[in-house]
Amino acid sequence: MLILATKNRGKIRELKALLEELDVEVGSLLDYPEMPEVLEDGSSFFENALKKARAVSEYTGDPVVADDSGLVVECLGGRPGIHSARYAGPRASDEDNYRKLLEEMRGVPDSERAAAFRCSLVLYHPDGTYRSFEGMLEGFVAQEPRGTKGFGYDPVFIVPEYGKTVAELPSEVKNRISHRARAFQELKKTLKKEARIH
Repeated sequence: MLILATKNRGKIRELKALLEELDVEVGSLLDYPEMPEVLEDGSSFFENALKKARAVSEYTGDPVVADDSGLVVECLGGRPGIHSARYAGPRASDEDNYRKLLEEMRGVPDSERAAAFRCSLVLYHPDGTYRSFEGMLEGFVAQEPRGTKGFGYDPVFIVPEYGKTVAELPSEVKNRISHRARAFQELKKTLKKEARIH
């Protein structure tokens, strides 16, 4: 069993789709409702992913995949960054977060709205060994949200090659080009080599 260290249903759906070609049984934190919340207080995406993966693996006794990812906006000095999921507050919705971002960027011209989705992914084994993988998708922040697919900041992140927000792209395209997909491609190569997760 491989555990995905998240309760986010949108992310679980996306990650399971990315892993479906592998012969691996996949669970998530939805299967462990009693597990205490892991405080993500690291100073980088990698530190948060590693802390989460270690805690969940120690709790479940299974190999764990944890990611920490977020939106890094140049004109905001890298914000929201590691605070992406809680940008508008601890109980903020996805819409609350991207509305706050758009408000902060009001008046910023298109030429200065460069941003990147970044993902740090950790595969952690119960024996304490781990591997990490990185993925990135570059683009820019839209002036207004567009599209209904995806989650998080997808409605306000434009992918230049497509001229669309991530929330306007078909899921098969997103699952090929996203920051998370790119990190997962590297993870899958490792999982194919490792028999330890069966």
